[in-house]
Amino acid sequence: MTASLEVVETTLTARRPLDVAMTLHPLQRGKGDPCHRRAVDGSIWRTSVQASGPVTYRLTQTDRHTVRCQAWGEGAHELAAGLHRLVGEHDECEDFAPQHPTLAEAHRRFPHLCLGRTDRVLEALVPAILEQRVHGIAAFASWRRLVWKFGTPAPGPAPDGMLVPPTAQVWRRVPSWEFHRANVDPSRARTIVRCAQVADRLEKIVDLSPEEATRRLMSIPGVGIWTAAEVSQRALGDSDALSVGDYHLASMVGWSLLGKPLDDAEMVAYLEPVRPHRYRAVRLLMVSGNAIKPKFGPRTPVVDHSWH
Repeated sequence: MTASLEVVETTLTARRPLDVAMTLHPLQRGKGDPCHRRAVDGSIWRTSVQASGPVTYRLTQTDRHTVRCQAWGEGAHELAAGLHRLVGEHDECEDFAPQHPTLAEAHRRFPHLCLGRTDRVLEALVPAILEQRVHGIAAFASWRRLVWKFGTPAPGPAPDGMLVPPTAQVWRRVPSWEFHRANVDPSRARTIVRCAQVADRLEKIVDLSPEEATRRLMSIPGVGIWTAAEVSQRALGDSDALSVGDYHLASMVGWSLLGKPLDDAEMVAYLEPVRPHRYRAVRLLMVSGNAIKPKFGPRTPVVDHSWH
């Protein structure tokens, strides 16, 4: 760590209640993510690559409306300027009025659920590609190994072991055998490199409508509707980005709201009345503890693509 860097401090007073830990939770790629840490004092530490450079930032929530941000590194000022979007202070949900009693009660209990946006597309896209068609445990392990190998030390007084994720330039040059050692099959590896090659163009989708942003993402071979939705949720804060094609989601929504499983088409039709807040509805089910999915069989096996 480089503790001598100047710190950029910002305090945000939000117009609505916030829960920073809840808002940032979807950004963490499993336990042990070297780019995300929750300290014993409750503060959240994260690293990022902003357009202006790498940054380490620490978020501390002092009350329901107030968040203190400390940032170090070349990207510190840029990160601080977007703090209100990162913690979801910009998130609008006044028109969200779910009729299903489970969703309505969850919304009543968690009015402080906010959907943040990082405005960093590639940082959301690479983990989403790693999570395509594989068990989350395996995808998170791949992310850790690749960041440990190709990330850089976190600027500022970051907790030990924290790293900044690789830049687009680095992702472009990751050798195929390093992806293989990280248990990433050739198809996902090619998609990551392909996205890194057009990263400058991809980062511009943060200024587009959600529909156009999704279209641009899906124009890249290897990026489908599920991956585009996962990116839109994290990078764009899209409250309607439904992860169609997820292995568990449709069944979970069905069991939670209807007491029976649904397939993707049925889930899309059933959640149509809550548009443009379908992702918000899913998040509410999860944070409220009302997400239900009975287990009827063995757990999905973790596939090992690496050398032994």
